[in-house]
Amino acid sequence: MSVKPTSVDCHVTVSTPGLSALEILASESGVSKQKIKDAMSKGAVWLSRGKKTQRLRRVKFMPVPSDKLRLCFDPQLLALVPPTPTLIADSQGYSVWYKPAMLLSQGSIWGDHCSLLRLVEQYFQQKRRVFLVHRLDREACGLILVAHQPQVAAQLSAMFQDHRVSKHYEVLVTGNFSETAGLQEVTVDLPIDGKQAVSHLTLKHFDVERQESLLEVSIETGRKHQIRKHCASLGLPVVGDARYASADQRGLQLKACRLEFVCPIKKQVVSYTLDENAGKASG
Repeated sequence: MSVKPTSVDCHVTVSTPGLSALEILASESGVSKQKIKDAMSKGAVWLSRGKKTQRLRRVKFMPVPSDKLRLCFDPQLLALVPPTPTLIADSQGYSVWYKPAMLLSQGSIWGDHCSLLRLVEQYFQQKRRVFLVHRLDREACGLILVAHQPQVAAQLSAMFQDHRVSKHYEVLVTGNFSETAGLQEVTVDLPIDGKQAVSHLTLKHFDVERQESLLEVSIETGRKHQIRKHCASLGLPVVGDARYASADQRGLQLKACRLEFVCPIKKQVVSYTLDENAGKASG
């Protein structure tokens, strides 16, 4: 009978100078130095000094008394191999990426090696800063923007917040959209968590044999799981949506296929559209 490796969440306030973070965490947590090195490289070790908390990746870092160290060690998560994102376009101030399904948009306290943000940070030969300005669900795939300059990040974030980014998705749902919705196009205006949420759904194709409808969806707002919740509210759950319907071996059939907005650098409308190959796009 196999025993699952246990996770460790170790908090240490440094009291003795002259020891590296690696030595302190190994002594306090019982986790080997080699495994802690791996955890450091994958963003699972944290340093707090004063009001600032950040990931600690430097193996030889020497903390000072009153520094706080934290090791978030989950061997199962750290063993995961992330799918590879694809660079679609690079405008220097921001880049456009295809995020495959099962890749996180950003990391957690337990690590960031399986996140788009960290993989983008590692992609460029000349180091760039990375800022997440919007998200896609882990199970979803499609286009996502990553900013590389603070001012560009602020401008793009404001565009998303003010609904000035046109977001389009391709969604496969279970059921006959025309029969259930009664129309070829439907607008769902159903609040989510007490906030307004509006989605526009248009039928592209109906597979009679599978009884599945392929929809084009555009959203005016960006609430958590908005498309998934709105489709489920119509009795047309997204294929592969284990949260609101049932799992499917094909995975969640929700793809962010087009983004359109005024480029904060060029000051003109730009559009990025994912082609049928999913990993390539024109823009």
